[in-house]
Amino acid sequence: MTLHQDTAAPEQALSDAPTGLAEIAKRHLVMNFTPAGKYRDDDLPVFVRGEHCSVFDDTGRRFFDGLAGLFCVQLGYTHGAEVGDAVREQLAELPFQTTWSVAHPPAARLAQKIAELAPGDLNRVFFASGGSESNEAAIKLARQFHIDRGEGTRTKFIARRVAYHGTSYGAMSLNGMTDVRKMFEPLMHGVRHTHNTKRYRRPEGETPEQTTAFLLAELESLIVQEGADTIAAIIMEPLQNAGGSLTPPTPEYFPGVRALCDKYGILLIADEVITGYGRLGSWFGSTHYGFQPDMITFAKGIASAYMPLGGVIASDRIIETVLDGSLGMFNHALTYGGHPVACAAALKNLEIMERERVVENVAELTPYLGEQLAAVAAKHQRIVGDLRGDGFHRSFELVTDHAAKRWAETPVNASDFVGGHLNPALAAAGLLCRVAIDAEGNPLVQVSPPLVMTRADIDELAGLLDRAFTAATASAGL
Repeated sequence: MTLHQDTAAPEQALSDAPTGLAEIAKRHLVMNFTPAGKYRDDDLPVFVRGEHCSVFDDTGRRFFDGLAGLFCVQLGYTHGAEVGDAVREQLAELPFQTTWSVAHPPAARLAQKIAELAPGDLNRVFFASGGSESNEAAIKLARQFHIDRGEGTRTKFIARRVAYHGTSYGAMSLNGMTDVRKMFEPLMHGVRHTHNTKRYRRPEGETPEQTTAFLLAELESLIVQEGADTIAAIIMEPLQNAGGSLTPPTPEYFPGVRALCDKYGILLIADEVITGYGRLGSWFGSTHYGFQPDMITFAKGIASAYMPLGGVIASDRIIETVLDGSLGMFNHALTYGGHPVACAAALKNLEIMERERVVENVAELTPYLGEQLAAVAAKHQRIVGDLRGDGFHRSFELVTDHAAKRWAETPVNASDFVGGHLNPALAAAGLLCRVAIDAEGNPLVQVSPPLVMTRADIDELAGLLDRAFTAATASAGL
């Protein structure tokens, strides 16, 4: 029997192998939500170093990170060595242990610290490795809570349109982003979606109070229509990221949602994967907007993304009900949940955030950031239809037809403007931010920088946005 032989000479095979970092990544690394062009045609940035609010690529070029990695690098890029010391010490002492019927110091201490920061009676913490896992855990905890109360018919969840809650099976089912979920449907049954809080394009002359009344009435109507005794939980981000920095229309909105949950026996889950740990100028977005959830899911900022970590903060009532229930335990587990090294990194991250007054920095600089970005929007009102957001999370919605509040197809459509003009202009300016076309067809530009940003950094961020908008509109002939 003759075995198949590769006829290529060893020297040729070696010479065909990619050598540069970008080429190696394109050949072997499958990247998150990355279009084919980045693998085949476009330049692929390779970042090798960070400092304060900036990252540097492998050619030495500096970029202002206007997205804090992905809404997560709260401390920027200067404190890695200090967090790394805590990581190294933990690795030397206890590199791994589970939280399956045992505990270890970093997980116990971090859970205590999180409980101190969280609102109300949210005193119990289940650890995961990231945001999707955290929302999966919250789904299961809500279902088990109702089962153990004798209300096993409560299997449905209500989320908001265009909201993003993750990419795993249950978390993706909660998503209100059709393009993310439709390829993988059917997903978890029983998820319903209600309007989000976007006010741009609401009826002309509608007041914020009227918007709030509409949203709460619609939510209650959906609860009644589905049957309140079939609904386990409502999940909402305090500030909704997808759709572009969507804030509550009035201070009464979230307390109104809370009141409906109490009226109908429904749990309220605050997805704070992005808003948790300071992004809005409070430790938690639910505190910032004045409402008490039954659970908070978190990730990203808990360790400034220096290590992967997430989790669920639940009320005493929920956990005690489950512990007293039919199984006598929360019926969920993750090998890496409460990993001691990740917890050590998070403890050091929170220590630095308190020492450097990072959350206070966001609260103090929020008005100045708003003013500077508003000036950019005013200068580029030809294409900026709306600027919205709160804290260190802001979005520009771009339009060319202001009357219709839409991006017209001519002289350049939204996709071509983003891909052919805006993204290159941002790259040339040296600014990293999130650019996308929203569910309604308009380009969105999001900035959500590190929470250590200073007034000088805000000035630079605004200047880079101005430069990119100027170049992109000129290039597109707008």
